[in-house]
Amino acid sequence: MRPDKDLPDTLGLATRAVHAGNAVDPGTGAIRTPLVMANSYALPADPSALSWSGFDVPLYTRNSGANQLALQRKLAALERAEDALVLASGVAALHAVFFTLLRTGEHAVVSDVTYEAVWRLFAEILPARYAVQATFVDTSDVDAVRAAMRPNTRLVHTEVIANPTTRVCDVAALAGIAHGAGALLSVDSTFTPPPLLRPLEHGADLVVHSLTKFINGHGDAMGGAVLGEKALLDRIRADAMIDVGGVVSPFNAWLIGRGAITLPLRLRQHFASAARVAAFLAAHPAVAYVAYPGLATHPQHALATRLFDGQGYGGVLAFALEGDADLQNRFVAALRVITSAVSVGHDESLIVHVGAEGARAARWPSPFRRYGHLRLSVGLEEPDDLIADLDAALEQVAPAH
Repeated sequence: MRPDKDLPDTLGLATRAVHAGNAVDPGTGAIRTPLVMANSYALPADPSALSWSGFDVPLYTRNSGANQLALQRKLAALERAEDALVLASGVAALHAVFFTLLRTGEHAVVSDVTYEAVWRLFAEILPARYAVQATFVDTSDVDAVRAAMRPNTRLVHTEVIANPTTRVCDVAALAGIAHGAGALLSVDSTFTPPPLLRPLEHGADLVVHSLTKFINGHGDAMGGAVLGEKALLDRIRADAMIDVGGVVSPFNAWLIGRGAITLPLRLRQHFASAARVAAFLAAHPAVAYVAYPGLATHPQHALATRLFDGQGYGGVLAFALEGDADLQNRFVAALRVITSAVSVGHDESLIVHVGAEGARAARWPSPFRRYGHLRLSVGLEEPDDLIADLDAALEQVAPAH
């Protein structure tokens, strides 16, 4: 087996998922990169010329380690990126981008529907501690994004499929606006892992993933990644990884690398099952609304169809029953196959009931503000079993329908 650096560019995604980042271990001859639980690596005979903040070869695991480097090579191959940086969690990766790229008094344009930690970073922490200004805007509205740009705007940040409303944005259009104003575009693509979309190919400067979700896929490891040009990532490494210390553990890097091998296979099941579940819920009279880009009723269905090129529409949807919060909770309690827990992209289907309180929720569309929502991450179970579970719970709590 050849080391991953020799893989031809013509290989398909499934082949890259298996082989990228893997090499024969020179010490044992093992054909799989082993788990290396070390925090230090042997120095050369004369280490005086070494950079103690270097990260290109294993030196100290806060700088880089064998499993971290292997995972970065695999992710870069999957995303077709020049380079990848892995960190301790998805939030660590997001924070690393903002912390490194934004200075006091600078401005960012941020999606007004975004991950909770991103909302708090830009609404509270970064303004209070670093005087970083932020404008929250509907990033599916290119005119609104263009109007929000300022002379001191340095970053536009969005999600491809927004969490939790499933709103879809046009990455290429946002890249054009950002670059025209001298800013960078960072894209959280956690809900749209490759091959569903590769934002770098649409003009994004940086792509962020919570590796905890689809890329790991098994609910047993945490990690985050930033991908893009090496020169830009080296700045993030130096500031947010080495000197802030948001490094991923060797064990988590090894687990995520193992999980990523089956990503192409898992995504096909996630996407196909989510489409069937969404169609079932949309047709049920007890369901108030379903937000899923694969439904023709979704506001950005046509855009999603163009962006995702027939590969699917993601594995996450949001919906609510016609009723109050107590009804939503009783429905979740009645489920027997689907698990009530946070996170997405696991092998098991996960559901969480979220109310409509708070400033962030005020920016959600009207059905979300009225009912709150049930976020459902569709797992790898048989879709017929998931639909039967949903149907039985609906019958139990809303039999009149």
